[in-house]
Amino acid sequence: MSDHSATGAAAPVSNFIRAIIDEDLRTAKWGGRVETRFPPEPNGYLHYGHAKSICLNFGLARDYGGVCHLRFDDTNPEKEEQEYVDAIIEAVSWLGFDWGEHLYFASDYFDTMYACATKLIEADKAYVDSLPADEMRALRGTLTEAGKDSPYRNRGVAENLDLFARMRDGEFAEGAHVLRAKVDMASPNINLRDPVIYRIRRVPHHRSGDRWCVYPLYTFAHPIEDAIENITHSVCTLEFEDQRPFYDWLLDALAEAGQFTRPLPRQIEFARLNLTYVVLSKRKLIQLVDDGHVAGWDDPRLPTLVGARRRGFTAEGFRMFAERIGVSKSDSWIDMSVLEECMRDHLNDVAERRVAVLDPLRLVITNYPEGQRELCEAPNHPLKPELGTRTMPFGRELWIEREDFMEVPSKGFRRLFPDNLVRLRYGYVVKCTGCEKDADGNVTTVLAEYMPDSKSGTPGADTYKVKGNLHWVSVAEGCKAEVRLYDRLFAHPYPGARREGDAEGVERSHIDDLNPDSMRTITAWLEPGLRDVRAEQRYQFERHGYFVADRVDSVAGAPVFNRTVTLKDSWSKGKQ
Repeated sequence: MSDHSATGAAAPVSNFIRAIIDEDLRTAKWGGRVETRFPPEPNGYLHYGHAKSICLNFGLARDYGGVCHLRFDDTNPEKEEQEYVDAIIEAVSWLGFDWGEHLYFASDYFDTMYACATKLIEADKAYVDSLPADEMRALRGTLTEAGKDSPYRNRGVAENLDLFARMRDGEFAEGAHVLRAKVDMASPNINLRDPVIYRIRRVPHHRSGDRWCVYPLYTFAHPIEDAIENITHSVCTLEFEDQRPFYDWLLDALAEAGQFTRPLPRQIEFARLNLTYVVLSKRKLIQLVDDGHVAGWDDPRLPTLVGARRRGFTAEGFRMFAERIGVSKSDSWIDMSVLEECMRDHLNDVAERRVAVLDPLRLVITNYPEGQRELCEAPNHPLKPELGTRTMPFGRELWIEREDFMEVPSKGFRRLFPDNLVRLRYGYVVKCTGCEKDADGNVTTVLAEYMPDSKSGTPGADTYKVKGNLHWVSVAEGCKAEVRLYDRLFAHPYPGARREGDAEGVERSHIDDLNPDSMRTITAWLEPGLRDVRAEQRYQFERHGYFVADRVDSVAGAPVFNRTVTLKDSWSKGKQ
C-alpha cells in the first residue's frame, strides 16, 4: 500500500499502471510486494526520456513501499563501456533516487541465461540455425505473409545441445550459427517467428572479459533478468509492446521447465516521452556530437541528463515534470515549455537573487564624490526574508544595461533618457543629464546626477515617485565574467519533420532545423559577491533569468555562468 497517507504527503495522481498495482495488491498476487526496475543499456548517455522512466519506476516503488532495481542490460559488448555505466549511476543518483543494494548487471546472469537456453533446447523449444543472415531474413516473411521454416528447425535435441556447447566453447566463427527460439513461423506477430536468442560475438566484454563468445539478445535476456530479480511490474515504453508476447512465452516456457516459479513478472507498456524542440533518438544524438554541432555529450543544449545538469536544470524540476505530464498508454507530444516551466517554478523558489549586467554601458553620476564608496542592502530572496540580505558597493561609476538608455525615448520608455528620473534598484534616484559618444556616434557613457536623500531604505526616500527601476553593478568592484546564453537547440518544434512548403521529394533532416542562436557567449559584469561562487550554484539574475555556475569551467575567482531558462517563455509567441 502507498505510504502517502502515513507521511501526510499528497497522494500521487492515479493512472493505469497504478490501477494494475492496486489490483495486484488487492488480490495479494505478489504477497504485497512491489518491485520495479530501471534497466538502461550502458551504450550511451541518458536523456530526458530516461528521466521520465526513472521517475516513474523509482516513484512507483517509493509510493508503494517497494524497491526499484538499477540494472544494466549489458548484453552487447560491441557498444558498451564502463564510461556509460559510471555516467548512468551518477545521473540516476543526481535525480534523487537510491537503489540501495539493488545494483545489478545482466552479465552477472550469463551462466543462468545459458542454462535457460539449454532448458529450451531440451524442451525442443529452441534450435541452432546455420542459415546465413540474409537467407534467415528472407524466410522470416512480412507483415502480410507468414514466415517459412528454416531447414535446420527440426534438428534433434542432442545435435542442438552439442552445437550450442561448441558455440560457447569458441569452435565457430561469428555468423556461423545462432540459437533461435522455436515459437511459430506463421504468427502474425513477426517477433514470434523464431527470434534469435543467442549469437556468436568474439568481442571482450567490459565486465566479463573474454570468458564468453556467445551473448544473449536483449529480448531473451531481459525477461530472464526480471524473473531472476523477482520483479513484479516490468514497466517499459510502447515500442516493446509487440515484444510482450515473446516475453510471456519465454517465461512460461522456462516456468514449465522448472527454471522459475509463478507468478511471473508482468510487462506493462506506457507512452514514451515525445518532447518538442528536441531529438531523443540515440542515432540523431550521436550525429550531433560526432559532427560537432554540439560540444560533447554534456553540452548544455543537448537533451542528455549530463547536459541538462550542466545547463542548470534541476532534479526537482525533472521530478515535477514527470508528475505534471503523467503516464498514458497513447503517444502524444509535450511542449518543451512545460519542462522549462517546471524548472522556473523550482528555481523561483530556491534560487537566491543577484545582479548581473549582460550588455554593459557606463553610467557616471557626476555629482557623486570621486573616490567615495558606500554599501546598498539587497534581499537574497524577495519572498524569503529568512534568507537574509547582502550588500552591494555603490560608487560614482556604475554599469547599467545598454537597453536602459535612449537618447530619444520611444513611446512608453520609462528608463534613462535626458531629464528623466529613475531609481537605481537598492540605491539612489538619479536624473539623466545627457551622454557621451564616440567618433561614430555610439553612446559610450550616460551622465546623471543623484538625489542624496533618495537612498532606498532611508527616511523620505519614497517621496520620489519614479516609474523606472534599473539594476546596476559597480565599475570599480564588479566581477567580470563569461556568461553563456543558451537557448533551444532546434528552431522548429518537430526537428526534421516535413512541413508545408517543402519541395516534393526533398528530405529534411533534424540538422536543417538547428537554431543558429542556441548559444551566445558574452562578457558580463556581476555584483562582486559572485566572484568566488562555487560550481553548480544557481541564481536568478534579476530581469535576465536563471543562471548556474558551470560545473566544468567555473572556478573561484573566474566564474562562468550558463543561462538555464529565461524568466518567461520567449517561444510561445512564435519566436521560431
